[in-house]
Amino acid sequence: MPTVYYRGERIECERGAILRDVLLEAGLSPHNGMADTLNCGGHATCGTCAVRVEGDVSEPTAAERRRLSVPPLRGREGLRLACQTEVRGDLEVRKGEGFWGQREPSDDGRAESDEQSDAPESTG
Repeated sequence: MPTVYYRGERIECERGAILRDVLLEAGLSPHNGMADTLNCGGHATCGTCAVRVEGDVSEPTAAERRRLSVPPLRGREGLRLACQTEVRGDLEVRKGEGFWGQREPSDDGRAESDEQSDAPESTG
């Protein structure tokens, strides 16, 4: 049974389980801040569940590749969408900073600058 390590927690799950589901069932979120409620529910359309994964996982789905190819996630190497990622073996999962989790802390502890704002723009 694979083990997922996330935010100091150790979670066992079935092989083939979707990472987003594993985290949520354990009471953990793959989202930051308002994205806990402002997300697509696992359909690979918003990108707010983007995480960095080290370990044995499935190949990216076509939907995941499409979402990761547009801002603010475009060009961010190593990101995966938790909603599209199957757990195949033991994993270490890290969530970056920012609304979409796309930013990594810099060496001085501040987040790297980003072309995009952290939160979605208001359309009203």
